[in-house]
Amino acid sequence: MDFALDEGQRLLLDALEGTVKRVSPPERVQRLDNLSAFDADLHRAIADLGVLGLGVPEADGGSGGGPLEQILALEVLGRTATSMAVFLVVHYIAMHLLLDFGNPAQRQAHLPALCRGERKFSFCLTEPGGGTDVLGAIRTSARRQGEGWRLNGTKQWISGAGIADQLIVLARTAEHRTRGLTMFLLPKASPGLRVAERATLGIHGYDTNEVAFEEVELPRAAVLGAANAGFQQVLATLNAERLHAAAVATGIGRGACQVAVAHAKSRAAFGRPIGQFQAVQHRLVRASLAVEAAWLLTLRAAGDAAAGRPAELNTSMAKLAAAEAAVQATQAGMETLAGAGFDLDLPMQRYFRDARLYVFAPITNDMVANFLGERWLGLPRSF
Repeated sequence: MDFALDEGQRLLLDALEGTVKRVSPPERVQRLDNLSAFDADLHRAIADLGVLGLGVPEADGGSGGGPLEQILALEVLGRTATSMAVFLVVHYIAMHLLLDFGNPAQRQAHLPALCRGERKFSFCLTEPGGGTDVLGAIRTSARRQGEGWRLNGTKQWISGAGIADQLIVLARTAEHRTRGLTMFLLPKASPGLRVAERATLGIHGYDTNEVAFEEVELPRAAVLGAANAGFQQVLATLNAERLHAAAVATGIGRGACQVAVAHAKSRAAFGRPIGQFQAVQHRLVRASLAVEAAWLLTLRAAGDAAAGRPAELNTSMAKLAAAEAAVQATQAGMETLAGAGFDLDLPMQRYFRDARLYVFAPITNDMVANFLGERWLGLPRSF
C-alpha cells in the first residue's frame, strides 16, 4: 500500500503546520492550557484554512476531502495543540452525523456555519451510569408530548458543551433495547438545559461538562435521523471516531518524542549529552518506533475508509496501538526530561496528561482488545 501524500495533502500539512506555528506557538498553547482557555484565535485560523470543512462536500459548504485529510489535520493538532485536536474530533463527528442522517433543512441550517467556524456542536452520549455500554447506560429519556417531545436526564463527561451552540443528544424513546434510542438536535440555550463544567486531568483547553435536561421541550423537527434509530446511527460513527482518536493520540506521542529527543541532544550530564547514554537512547527509540507503527496503522485504516472498504478491524487496531504508543511516548518523555517534565510552563507534562484520555476514549482499550480478540483472532466473544 502506498502511503505517499498527494500534492493537495502536502499543501494542507504545510499550511496547517505554518498556521499553528504562527498563531499558537508552543508557549501560547501552554499558557492557554494553564488557564483552561479555548484557543479562539487558532479556531478562527483553521476555519479560514478550510480545516473545519474537511470531509464535507463543497455543495454543503465544506472543503471536500475525506478521512485521509481529516487524520492529517488531527495528527498535526495532536502534536501541537491537543485540545484543539479534541475539539476537531467532536466537530467532525457532528458533521458526520448531519451529513449521514440530517434532513435537507438540518444540513442547510448547520453544515455551512460549522465549516465556517461560526457554530460549534457537542455530542451528548455518555451518562453517569456508563459510557462504553451505551445500551445499558442510557437513562436520559424523551417522551412524546403533542407534536413534539419532552427531554429529561443527565449526560456526563461531555466535551465542548460549555462553548457549543448546538447539542446532539441520544435519549431513550422506547423500551426496545436497540430500537428504542433517538438522536435529537437542540440549541444549548433551550429552557431547562443546564451545563456544569468538570475539572479534568487533561485537555484543559477544551471544556468537559455535565449536561442536565429538565422538561426540555423539543419540536418534532429536532429528531436527527429517524425516531428509535439512534443506536444504529451511533454505530455508524464508531469507525470514524476510533480513526480520529488514533490520529490525535499519534500526534501526542510524536510531539512528546520530538521534545524528548531535542532535550536528550541538548541536556548534558557527566560531560556529555544525555542522549549519548544507551538507556536514554533505547527508551526513545522504542517509544518513537511505537508511534510510527501506530501512524502506519492509522494511515492504512484511513485508506480503507476513504476507499469504502470495511474498516472496523483496522480502525480498532489503529486506536489501540496509538493510545498505547502515546502513553509509552509520554512516559519516556517524562523520564528523559526529569525535572523539566514537571514544569507546568513546558509541554511534556501536558502531553503526559492529555495522552491518558485515549486509554478510555472514545472506547476503553480493553473493549477494543475484546473486539479484536473476537473479530480478528477468532477467539470466543468475551462481552
